[in-house]
Amino acid sequence: MELNQYLSMFIDESKDHLQAMNENLLALEQQPNEISIVHNIFRSAHTLKGMSATMGYEDLASLTHQMENVLDLVRNLKLGMNAYIFDVLFKSLDALESMVNDIIDGGTGRLDVSHIVTMLKSIESGDYGGQAQSKAAGAASGGQSDVDEFQYSIMEQSIEAGMSVFYIEVTVREDCVLKAARAYMVFTQLEQNGEVIKAIPGVEDIEQEKFDKMFAVYYVSGIEQAQLEKLIGDVSEIESVNVVPITLDNLRQIARGGQQKTAQADNLPMENKQAAADKPAGEKAPAPVQGGGGQASRTIRVDIERLDTLMNLFSELLIDRVRLEQLAGEVRRNDLIETVEHMARVSSDLQNIVLKLRMVPVETVFNRFPRMIRDIAKSLDKKVDLVITGAETELDRTVIDEIGDPLVHLLRNAIDHGVESVQERLDTGKNDTGTIQLKAFHSGNHVFIEIEDDGKGIHREKVLKTALKNGVVTQEQAAKMSDQEVYQLLFASGFSTADKISDISGRGVGLDVVKTKIQTLGGHVHVDSKLGSGTKFSVQLPLTLSIIAAMLIRIGNEKYALPLSSIVETMAMPAEKVRLVHGNRLIDYRKSVIPIVSLSSVFQVPGCDSDSKELHLVVVRKGDKIAALQVDDFIGQQEIVLKSLGKYLTNIFAISGATILGDGQVALIIDPNALIK
Repeated sequence: MELNQYLSMFIDESKDHLQAMNENLLALEQQPNEISIVHNIFRSAHTLKGMSATMGYEDLASLTHQMENVLDLVRNLKLGMNAYIFDVLFKSLDALESMVNDIIDGGTGRLDVSHIVTMLKSIESGDYGGQAQSKAAGAASGGQSDVDEFQYSIMEQSIEAGMSVFYIEVTVREDCVLKAARAYMVFTQLEQNGEVIKAIPGVEDIEQEKFDKMFAVYYVSGIEQAQLEKLIGDVSEIESVNVVPITLDNLRQIARGGQQKTAQADNLPMENKQAAADKPAGEKAPAPVQGGGGQASRTIRVDIERLDTLMNLFSELLIDRVRLEQLAGEVRRNDLIETVEHMARVSSDLQNIVLKLRMVPVETVFNRFPRMIRDIAKSLDKKVDLVITGAETELDRTVIDEIGDPLVHLLRNAIDHGVESVQERLDTGKNDTGTIQLKAFHSGNHVFIEIEDDGKGIHREKVLKTALKNGVVTQEQAAKMSDQEVYQLLFASGFSTADKISDISGRGVGLDVVKTKIQTLGGHVHVDSKLGSGTKFSVQLPLTLSIIAAMLIRIGNEKYALPLSSIVETMAMPAEKVRLVHGNRLIDYRKSVIPIVSLSSVFQVPGCDSDSKELHLVVVRKGDKIAALQVDDFIGQQEIVLKSLGKYLTNIFAISGATILGDGQVALIIDPNALIK
């Protein structure tokens, strides 16, 4: 069988399953006893295993198979989740992602995962560092039914009589010589202060040292948990003691666990019984999904290259449409004009559809951030909640592909520099968990993405001190700077206020890479902060980078295009109204004074009318700054297709690309942001 034809399908579905497993594992971490989430993770792992085996990726298949074994124990209530198991499963997902990325890059998908498989096998066998916590958690939540009806009855009556019931796991040291003797000493302590209801393994096996490092007991006593832990912990050569109190509810779940095993033996679907048992009285369990029923899928996967080809073909069609409109205006035949107008309306609708095909929800980028925030918070020993809103907001695929890295940098910056440690937050009267808000929303022809934290904010004086030390600003400039201007210093090349360089946020590089990337996308970033309350980074991006509305202008004998999104208005002004201040030309504009930038001087265009008594000006805005661009003439508004200048013409000042006009001429597209300092 030729598998190459299925490779793209395998990659797409693998990425979907890995994302689903990451999201579900994060959800399970918040609700460790929610078995329905475990079922979802198990199904994704099972599907990924089957796909990998079919495609011949053995390392992928073996790792997912071992994950399946662990998840199967959890979903059948034979194993309780704990921090160790979560960490191993997350490591497994990271390894799976690395293998899939290797396949995407043309590799074989091979990776040495033997150490992760070993950890998963140790979890499956119960022989690992976190075994006590895992089994104890399972027992306390009713995950194991190790007791018979008589033992259950004794524990139930003890709890009702006010006694304490515990599940205790004792682990002896690796170098312990006489394990049975240590176990005997533990039992002696227990029997002096209460009654052992059940030992696991049995007492005879323990006496004959038929256990590895750990044994467990169900125990009834009148003493406190802490006192009990101390009594057992004082026995020599004991490595760890884990004591879990058992409540009446736990006992009932234990009993139900036994009933579920019986149901399973009768070949009944246990997950349906579990879901029904966990539902409150009067609430119906959701109906199982029926295979082959319901509404058919209304979506299909389309290769990105096909969409790019479609966009290029439509771009050529748009150029021809503009040319036809120009010719029809010259010929002046009514039937031709009507046909061209109809073609313009149809192509306009087609343009909207093509652009919508290329629009992708920012959710595709946002989905990877919860896992990243969880891992970084854990490594920094901080508590952080990530709140995502507006994930359904759509952006052009070309923008989506590029915006991921800047957002990762800003989020890392927020959690490292913004959110304080648990103790710092408590000392300042905040709750111990910091919050990072990630928002996306439309506004006009732009999309705004905001990253806001409730941390310590930006310390103005610290930023200025670093800027002065690095020679970014002078002492005189620093004294006159507003808060916004100070915050913009953070984007200076190599600027960092970190006391020590870490691998969490900038690695000492600073935020200049973020600003540069966003500006190349035609956007800009704004910072707002309040000391002690938090910081907000607001990123403004264009909806699409493929087709834009522009104003065509003439400078000398050359034509240029200015994006309409940057234009405030156009005007004609008598030359005598221009002021000359310190060699700079200025004009009065709406109760303020703005500078004039001569495009003919900037681009050194010959043949310009410099003696004209009337100036043609285009007022453009960049953030809160405004300037007037002087041109020779206005040609008109037109939709243009952005074309790259190619790899040989890069980093040309104030030029973002080019377009082909209806008459076949090439017009350069001006980037007004570069002209405003």
